[in-house]
Amino acid sequence: MNEESAIPLNLGVLIELSTPDSFLLIKETLTRLGVVATRSKTLYQSAHILHKRGFYYIVHFKSMFELDGKKSTISAEDIGRRNRIAKLLEDWGLLKILNKSPLEPMGPLSSVKVISYKDKDNWNLISKYSIGNKI
Repeated sequence: MNEESAIPLNLGVLIELSTPDSFLLIKETLTRLGVVATRSKTLYQSAHILHKRGFYYIVHFKSMFELDGKKSTISAEDIGRRNRIAKLLEDWGLLKILNKSPLEPMGPLSSVKVISYKDKDNWNLISKYSIGNKI
């Protein structure tokens, strides 16, 4: 991989899809992983899958703001959550993490709420960033 074709390593976790069909499965799964608002059944999606110049990444939504040239308030806790989500997806066999070094910090499992596919209709699933949409 050359530097012109990749995003900065600190903005995302470089991954390899398990199968060609994994992209859409990962994209849907990520809608059900994130942070829960207190006192409501609302989950805010934390991470997205990004396909850029032939490479795939798991990125925190705040990193997407940085890639768009906007200000971001991304924290070590956000990065830890992104890393935990990437590791969960790898543990579930959906992807392989190629750059293990950016997986520090690693957030605790308790930092990520996982909504099951069968329970997703009972939740308000919110994405704070839409890839491909102009703002």
